[in-house]
Amino acid sequence: MLSLLQTPREWPGGELARRLGVSLRTVRRDVERLRALGYPVEATMGAAGGYRLGAGAAMPPLLLDDEEAVAIAVGLRAAAGHAVQGIEEAAVGALAKLEQVLPKRLRHRVAALGAATQPLLTWERPTVDPELLTLLAGAVTNSERIRFGYRDQDGAGTERRVEPHRLVCAGRRWYLVGWDTDRDDWRIFRVDRVTDPAVIGYRAVARQLPDGDAAAFVTRRLSERTPVYRAVATLHAPIERVAGRIGDSPDDLVAVDARTCRLNSHTDTLDFVAWRLMTLGCDFEVHEPPELVARLRELGARAARAAGPPDAGT
Repeated sequence: MLSLLQTPREWPGGELARRLGVSLRTVRRDVERLRALGYPVEATMGAAGGYRLGAGAAMPPLLLDDEEAVAIAVGLRAAAGHAVQGIEEAAVGALAKLEQVLPKRLRHRVAALGAATQPLLTWERPTVDPELLTLLAGAVTNSERIRFGYRDQDGAGTERRVEPHRLVCAGRRWYLVGWDTDRDDWRIFRVDRVTDPAVIGYRAVARQLPDGDAAAFVTRRLSERTPVYRAVATLHAPIERVAGRIGDSPDDLVAVDARTCRLNSHTDTLDFVAWRLMTLGCDFEVHEPPELVARLRELGARAARAAGPPDAGT
């Protein structure tokens, strides 16, 4: 009955009874059971009346067939692993819930599709396996201690035992916030540097994060580790042309007029923002920081030397 009601139409009680091979009394009883479970089944009276599934105040469980479940899982993997703006964390949480209840035969289908698919990346960035994100999200949700290998920024490898607290998506990177049981302190870990994670069967202890909010904690820790530059530049292009190609959030770009926009962003990697500016295909002026201006001059001089004298190729 639920599968039929999820089709966007109104079903007369008699037609439901015939399709399901039950009596009208059973139809009315099962409608009440669905309502008790949270499904907003609406009923209209009269000759043209019937039942339809409406929109409620809360999200009830959905009934999915095999093809629909696989399609949703693949879509969530794509959103989680390829940094779709604004939905990464929600995609990981939903994927963790879905894969927990997927039958084994469907898990194999989802894994096969993921293994056979490779995205075309338009810029170089660390890649994160959606299966790894799903495992970490499940450990966070279930308050389970995990063990994994970790490679720091210098390439040194260590083994970590962590009580995971939260996953944080920052621009094009994922971070795991957790309590490191061997170091007896809170730590953040770049997920693309995590290897061979495993749940080790211990419940995590409830702890209070120092900053209260995981995103604020990651921001503070990153600012302590690396210099952060405020990049301000005028771009001679309509904002619609460059939106999504530079900056970490939509607020980083502001339209000046129909042909010009202003970039106001924060970065810890001057080379990256310099490269992005050079590949926008428009003229620009950098106002700050002076380190970025100097880096662009250095890159420009290098490019000029590589090209040789103007008449070298003639």
